[in-house]
Amino acid sequence: MNKDMAETLIHTDAGTRMGNLMRRYWVPALMSNEIATPDGPQVKVQLLGEKLLAFRNTDGKACLISEFCSHRGVSLFFGRNEENGIRCAYHGLKFDGDGKCVEVPSAPKACEHMHIKGYPCVERGGIVWTYMGPADKKPEPPELEWCNLPESHVFVSKRIQYSNYLQAMEGGIDTSHVSYVHRYEVDNDPMHKGVKGLDYIKADGNVVFEIEKNNFGLTLFGRRNGEPDSYYWRITQWLFPWFTLIPPFGHHALGGHIWVPIDDHSCWAWSMNWQPNQPLSNEEREAMEAGLGIHVEYEAPGSFVPKSNYKNDYLMDRQAQKEKRAYSGVFGFSAQDYSLQESMGAIQNHAEEKLLPTDKAIVMARRMLHEAAVGLEKGVEPPALDAKDQRVRAAGVLLKRDIDPVAWAQDNLSDGLNQPLFSI
Repeated sequence: MNKDMAETLIHTDAGTRMGNLMRRYWVPALMSNEIATPDGPQVKVQLLGEKLLAFRNTDGKACLISEFCSHRGVSLFFGRNEENGIRCAYHGLKFDGDGKCVEVPSAPKACEHMHIKGYPCVERGGIVWTYMGPADKKPEPPELEWCNLPESHVFVSKRIQYSNYLQAMEGGIDTSHVSYVHRYEVDNDPMHKGVKGLDYIKADGNVVFEIEKNNFGLTLFGRRNGEPDSYYWRITQWLFPWFTLIPPFGHHALGGHIWVPIDDHSCWAWSMNWQPNQPLSNEEREAMEAGLGIHVEYEAPGSFVPKSNYKNDYLMDRQAQKEKRAYSGVFGFSAQDYSLQESMGAIQNHAEEKLLPTDKAIVMARRMLHEAAVGLEKGVEPPALDAKDQRVRAAGVLLKRDIDPVAWAQDNLSDGLNQPLFSI
């Protein structure tokens, strides 16, 4: 990747190419239960380099405003959440959920000059989403499958990752690593074990990819040997600009991620599991709450910092590595991924990488992001703004060796939420 493309993709502050592009989409800001109570404690939130404050107002509406008072720059984290607004603890200025200054006790006529940023919010799938772009360009709210399921069907978690969003997201796009770093844990993990697809994954690490560009992003077809007359296809969906849908495993819950920049050196890694047609079982939910599968155990409750982190070498166990209980010596699917992605440095040195054929999807995603960011600068509308295009699923399927997987997907995964679930 050349320097100009790398510089465009990794920087997401306001006013940058990628920052402007990402602000045209609904951004996952925080979990709804972080601001569970009207007039309850406000929460600091950082997104795309901006320091913000989330709160639930007296009417129960989720709100997101600038963290800092326009008067003297005091953090409104120390303010009072009351009467449908935040009142600064320093001099009593009050701001509503849109960032509008509604009271300046010492100079009432100054209100109109004291407004701060405020971003609209919606709640779907247990997440408070915000829109940070031009008001007249706001798209329809997210339509991902899990966003519109009953609460009983969905589990959502998030964690802090200490790396640029790009290298984190590229780990979600890359399915070839499953045959290696996760291979010794999948047989025992309660959200992956006991399914036939694992046999094909472990038996064939030489994945062959076909990639299809479409309205919502990319469909990634990863081919492994299946039965003597068939291939096992793991079909991953990358939804522009930051969603990945994981190919399912048998009867287990479906899964996906969202990769959202905090700043250029860290990101929020959101993980979600869901059952489309039934509530999650008690066993499934307990496993997810314990940090198994694609979720993590936290260093401290509510911290969103993984217990396994760079400060403790991700609790690496060399004996377990030698005994083939953990391929890299790190336990936990997410920890196995983010330990390697963070090891690249907070911002990977893209100039030194030497890509392989299995990286084709990563290259295409980079190009699509770069073209959209540069195009927006020239007045070209970004792709994938229609929320209805998000109503797709990933798949795992055995196909006869003479069947074109792209054609099969067009017939069986288009309008995917009204099609059968394909999982092995």
